[in-house]
Amino acid sequence: MIDQIAASYREILERLGEDPAREGLRDTPLRAAKAMAFLTEGYRMDLHEIVNNAVFQSDNDEMVLVRDIELYSLCEHHLLPFIGRCHVGYLPAGKVLGLSKIARITDMFSRRLQIQENLTLQIAHAVEEVTGAKGVGVVVEARHMCMMMRGVQKQNSVMTTSVMLGRMRENPATRQEFLSLVKAPSQV
Repeated sequence: MIDQIAASYREILERLGEDPAREGLRDTPLRAAKAMAFLTEGYRMDLHEIVNNAVFQSDNDEMVLVRDIELYSLCEHHLLPFIGRCHVGYLPAGKVLGLSKIARITDMFSRRLQIQENLTLQIAHAVEEVTGAKGVGVVVEARHMCMMMRGVQKQNSVMTTSVMLGRMRENPATRQEFLSLVKAPSQV
């Protein structure tokens, strides 16, 4: 796979008028292929392998929130990065998820070509699936290079998307609690 992607990058360089054999570009097709494979490794990951049975019995039925999970993804429209952070909250229904698994789920879906709206939804459904939570909320805030480097070239724009499932969607007080916790200043 890497060799085929590298050959495509070599062709792209040639079509741009570059010489892929020159010193500065000689290894670029292979490096770019390896980078693209890494940035899209989410296609080769499995949710249940990532979670690896790290779902634990718990009597806690109050909100669990993990904030400020950094994410890096690629826009499916221009193959340019979008960079931001993700906040995930859920209401346990007898089970809690290992803390690092929420970040790993975020990484798995981030490392695919997509739009931010779908990324937010995928993370929410995955947390719901593995925990059986009574409610899940996900907020993603990101800066999109496709908007900053090209097109309208707006440097300070941030896109925010949210998905609420179960009680987070149905109960306004629960939704507000989640959103308030997301916005609260960190005390750490």
